[in-house]
This record gives sequence, C-alpha cells and structure tokens, in this order.
Amino acid sequence: MANRGPAYGLSREVQSKIDKKYDPELEERLVEWIVAQCGPGVGRPEPDKTGFQKWLKDGCVLCELINSLHGANKPIKSVKISGMAFKQMEQISMFLKAAESYGVIKTDMFQTVDLYESKDLAAVQRTLLSLGSLAVTKNDGNYKGDPNWFPKKSQENKRDFSEDQLNEGRNVIGLQMGTNRGASQAGMTGYGRPRQIINNNP
Repeated sequence: MANRGPAYGLSREVQSKIDKKYDPELEERLVEWIVAQCGPGVGRPEPDKTGFQKWLKDGCVLCELINSLHGANKPIKSVKISGMAFKQMEQISMFLKAAESYGVIKTDMFQTVDLYESKDLAAVQRTLLSLGSLAVTKNDGNYKGDPNWFPKKSQENKRDFSEDQLNEGRNVIGLQMGTNRGASQAGMTGYGRPRQIINNNP
C-alpha cells in the first residue's frame, strides 16, 4: 500500500462504494488461473483484497502472466523484482501496454494507481477477467487452466452476399416502415349529410 492518510467525508464515501465492487470469489478464480498459467513460481497471495494487491503490486506477476500468453514471442523481455516504486509502476505500465496490444479494450483497463495505491482493485479484476476471456476465445494453445473460468468473447460473424441477393433485398419493404397489405376501400360509403345547425323555423 502507498503511504496515504485516511479518507474523510465524500472521498471516504466514494472509496467505500468502489471497495464494495470488489469480488472475493472472482479473486479466488483469478489467483487459480494466474498460478496455473504462470506456474507455482509466482507464489500465492494471502486470501483477501490486501494480499491480492500486494501480490500484484510490483508488476512482476502481471508481466509473467502476459508473457505466458504469447508463447515464445514475449512482449516484455525483462522482468525484475525491485523495491523501488518507480520501477514497480513501470512494470505495471508495461503490462497494461502489452494487455492492450493483446486485445483488451481501453474501457476494461485499470490505471496504474488503481493497483499500486489500491484505489480501485475491482478495476484490476475487470482487466484480468477481460484478459482471461480473450485468452480462452483466441484458443491459440497458450491458455492454461480451466476454460470455464472465463466467458468467451463474442466473435464477428461476417457474411458475404451476392449482388443479386443485395438487389433483391432492396425491393423488400421492412415492416418497420409500415405495410399496405390488406388495405382496401371495399365497403366504404360516401360521407353522410352534414349536421344542420341553422334552424329555419320561426
């Protein structure tokens, strides 16, 4: 944890709401995956949010994780254990850059301070969940662990239509535009006499 004073007032209320989004069950699943993916050499954290943050804080486990998803072509060439804050944050940033290149979208990415200063560990979970889902979906042989730990990402279902099929489709009126099917004037009569509003009797 970074050396920060306690939060008060609105800041404390906001932080409390962020902390409630953290999922202990998801933490357990993510730990199992990371250990299966990287091997027992990465160790295991204490089973709580603080232990999870300390385990990932220096960036080493994260870098090992993203490297293991690339086979021989590792995106992060050098992973070093360091007690220096800037080095640890640099390794977290390298992981984030590699994860984005792997396919994790920006809206699923956490910020370095979310992990390093424990600002939003639920966002860290969201990034790892997205990364795991991508790895399962790619099915390139680099994923290790139970495929049921993560939902598969939806994939593009591209279709090719011939010119004749496209022209035929242009002749069809979509029902959202309305329909004139069944419209008929059969049974309609002329207008009745207009209402007489003038009294001609004295």
